[in-house]
Amino acid sequence: PIGPRSCYDEGKRCAETLFFDYHRQHDLEIKVMRIFNTYGPRMHPNDGRVVSNFIVQALRGEPITIYGDGSQTRSFCYVDDLVEGMIRLMDSPKELTGPVNIGNPGEFTIRQLAERVIALTGSSSKLIANPLPADDPKQRKPDITLARAKLGWEPTIALDAGLKKTIAYFEALLKEGTSSRRNG
Repeated sequence: PIGPRSCYDEGKRCAETLFFDYHRQHDLEIKVMRIFNTYGPRMHPNDGRVVSNFIVQALRGEPITIYGDGSQTRSFCYVDDLVEGMIRLMDSPKELTGPVNIGNPGEFTIRQLAERVIALTGSSSKLIANPLPADDPKQRKPDITLARAKLGWEPTIALDAGLKKTIAYFEALLKEGTSSRRNG
């Protein structure tokens, strides 16, 4: 509870605990969803998330920063799939409180993600490695068995298809920012 990521980790645990306490004490209907890495258009270019960081760096022709050797894995859920999972959970029977994992179980290394972004953007960016931050998780992969069984949900949008839509969004955003600076 005192590591560099503890505020993030403990905050999620605390929120779930409070929800379940209210559920038990006040017979309040709740739905608890555990959201895994989600990406898509309308992300902020400086939000610090790996997908937006890589895309912006690639589109600008900057080096793409990976941490460690890039072998840590993540799963990436396109926003439309996440929203569909949310709607299905909200529409589920009262007895299904969760927690229900909503994310894409397809696993990619950070290096693979960076290489996909470079290929899809046509960028000449090179990868540079920085030291791995303390407490950086080596793996993030949701178990969506409950979502499949109780919600009939699983993600349908493949990583490349979602990245293409996200890249198009950032291309327009960066072009708009450049022309705004020239015209302003």
